Amino acid sequence: MWRPPRRLPRPLRRAAATGPGRPLLLSTPIFYANGPPHIGHLYSALLADALVRHRRLRAAGPARLCTGTDEHGLKIQQAAAAAGTSPAELCERVSGLFRQALTQAGVAYTDFTRTSEPRHQRAVRHFWGALRDGGVLYKGSYEGWYCTPEESFLPESQLAERTDAQGRPCKVSLETGHEVHWTKEENYMFRLSAFRDPLQNWLRDNPRAIFPDPFYQCVLRWLDEDLPDLSVSRERNRLQWGIPVPSDPTQTIYVWVDALVNYLSVVGYPESHGTWWPAVHHVVGKDILKFHALYWPALLLAAGLEPPERILVHSHWTVRGQKMSKSLGNVVDPSMCVGQYSVDGFRYFLLRQGVPERDCDYYDEKVVKLVNSELADALGGLLNRSTAPSINPSNTYPRFSEPCFPKVLDSKEAKGTGRACAEDYKLVAAVASLPAQVDGYFEGFQIYKALECIAQCVRQTNSFFQRHRPWKLDRRDAAEQLWLDTILHITLECLRVYGTLLQPVVPHMADKLLSRLAVGPGERGLSDLTFLARYDGKPCPFEGRELGPDTGILFHRLGKLETMKKRKQEAQVPDKQL
Repeated sequence: MWRPPRRLPRPLRRAAATGPGRPLLLSTPIFYANGPPHIGHLYSALLADALVRHRRLRAAGPARLCTGTDEHGLKIQQAAAAAGTSPAELCERVSGLFRQALTQAGVAYTDFTRTSEPRHQRAVRHFWGALRDGGVLYKGSYEGWYCTPEESFLPESQLAERTDAQGRPCKVSLETGHEVHWTKEENYMFRLSAFRDPLQNWLRDNPRAIFPDPFYQCVLRWLDEDLPDLSVSRERNRLQWGIPVPSDPTQTIYVWVDALVNYLSVVGYPESHGTWWPAVHHVVGKDILKFHALYWPALLLAAGLEPPERILVHSHWTVRGQKMSKSLGNVVDPSMCVGQYSVDGFRYFLLRQGVPERDCDYYDEKVVKLVNSELADALGGLLNRSTAPSINPSNTYPRFSEPCFPKVLDSKEAKGTGRACAEDYKLVAAVASLPAQVDGYFEGFQIYKALECIAQCVRQTNSFFQRHRPWKLDRRDAAEQLWLDTILHITLECLRVYGTLLQPVVPHMADKLLSRLAVGPGERGLSDLTFLARYDGKPCPFEGRELGPDTGILFHRLGKLETMKKRKQEAQVPDKQL
């Protein structure tokens, strides 16, 4: 078989600007349009959404969030045929379902790409031309086990022997259980094997390029194994629903090459992408890690472009310990969950419970218990108690008294001076360090840890409030009034910090909380967030300010699970066959 001489990647084009204020593109995968969205799709989108919202609150520079639908491939072609519709009609409907689900969940995307769009197809054709001109493509006969649901060829090492529904022996993907079929075609091949060293060098030079670390180590292990060349086209007589190979109408560009280029087409490739590329953070599920961490960087290097700055990887959601599956009837509809638990409630649950390094389990009781405990009771109850007319009749941000709560040099050694005790100083120290802690966890793709820290501080603040029983203090006594005001001032300052930090995760509830505290739109950023300025002898702009209008209960407790299940069943309608 003739192959062109091996060529090294061409010199890389100039990278996007770096440093403070630089642009950054956050991306979700584009979701495959062969079926409706589930919570795994939503989790990817919420992670990216929270990250981009956090960046904007830090005023760290321009940021975009792109998402969309992957609308080509054999799987869609087959799903449309089974549903008695055309691929275009199926994609139009399913793409609309994804837009609806993301909007319902408050995902503030700036760009929604559909791979059926002309601008994207133009970018794909240009990218293909760059690969061809770089001498990294060749035409050859390819045969192997092809998995249509995964749209990929799988080696024998990733297969297992099973029996199908008729009891006949078959081979399936070890990871997904999907059946594979032996396929032999004449395709265009990409010389992936030539990129082992460039990929290893890239990863050695950028140890945080793939995060969390277990996934980085996984990719390094893949690079130590056999790295066969990659089939990047399919015979057009098998796959008509896709972009034809330029200058060869007998071939269709492989769906994953097509789909990956969406990250370039969205930023104006091939003309104007330099403003954003490669300052890009991809948020992806672990099931598509190989496509994003091996194939995509190699394709980019071959086309003379740099790999993305970071690939942030998350694990999957199971339902009561089982993988979500249509056959098991346990696929969780995100729209149903948003209606059941509220937008903020469900966002909080997924981001609080989701741990990128390991699979996480979903069940209704867990959602109810978590959001009732941490949002309705702990946070909502604290706001309600500290702003109630009976305890704060002036409806103001009370004044802080230094004699009641004098500054100490080391909170760990504070024995309690004035009216404050050692535990109070621990609270102040914890909340003072919280913004930096949360910032670090967001930067480290550990949003769940950021929320864990906030929840712990909320519990400490409730203990502080309960410990000093401000409702027992006598306002007629001037000393008691000073201490009461100081307790309320500290509590409201804590709430202001929590509301500010929670904006990327529960934007509606955070807005409600901050509006109740009369925190203006220009006072909600993270870059200049301060806490308890009066404790440090500085003026507090909120002190003495009238609080905002009472907007009612911050977060309504979720009802009994039996009632919620009944409502859920009543709201359900049979799914239309895809």
